[in-house]
Amino acid sequence: MAPVFAASVCRGAVMHERRLPAPNRFVYPLATVRIPLSALDSLRVPLLGIDRPNVFSLQARDHGARDGTPLLPWIRALLARHGLGGVDGEVVLQTMPRMFGFLFNPVSFWFCHDRDGALRAVLAEVCNTFGERHNYLVAHPDRRPILSGEVLGAAKVFHVSPFFPVRGEYRFRFERHGPVVSTVIDYWEDGHCQLATRLSGREEPLDAAALRRWLVGLPLMTFGVVARIHWQALRLLFKRVPLFRKPLPPSRETSS
Repeated sequence: MAPVFAASVCRGAVMHERRLPAPNRFVYPLATVRIPLSALDSLRVPLLGIDRPNVFSLQARDHGARDGTPLLPWIRALLARHGLGGVDGEVVLQTMPRMFGFLFNPVSFWFCHDRDGALRAVLAEVCNTFGERHNYLVAHPDRRPILSGEVLGAAKVFHVSPFFPVRGEYRFRFERHGPVVSTVIDYWEDGHCQLATRLSGREEPLDAAALRRWLVGLPLMTFGVVARIHWQALRLLFKRVPLFRKPLPPSRETSS
């Protein structure tokens, strides 16, 4: 029997560790929601609005086609275009919701399962501070299930930070240990891991109590994301890390 996917809050932290050319490491508390898209229209949770304002809100216009159209048909069509039409089970979107209407979401993850509940593909939806976005679709070449801790690669084609060039590759790992879920993204260039990133947290049911704890513990989280990005950029400038000119964004919306 296929597993039942329930909407949850994932409370934890994000870690970045730059290794070259100048070490720079930080860890910040972070929370995300993990929502099965098949349940999105029927989800009713106090403090959370679906395509409407609330303290927390999840807006279809922030994801997918970015035009407010339903998300599940969009991801199904994208998977089909990339030879993954058989991945027709639950899709779980892990993302930061808007808080008080504000959001900057550096990356969201779409976990795409087959009808038996096995993870077959993951879409990393990446945004930069220049208002651009790009999707990295990762799956095994033979479309076999993605197991916890397996490494999947993707060539870097999208400008995110002015302190890294657009070359090299990302190496993704998706891990689960009971209620603790983690996503690891290592950036490799010239045979060296230049940047290690880990987003991890513990799942709990998405309900009013969980959102109240979030609001008390991290009331300005989405505002803080932007502030911390700029603070870390200043630290790198003080360390004299070289800058790279921003290239044009890739012509394709999704690379796989």
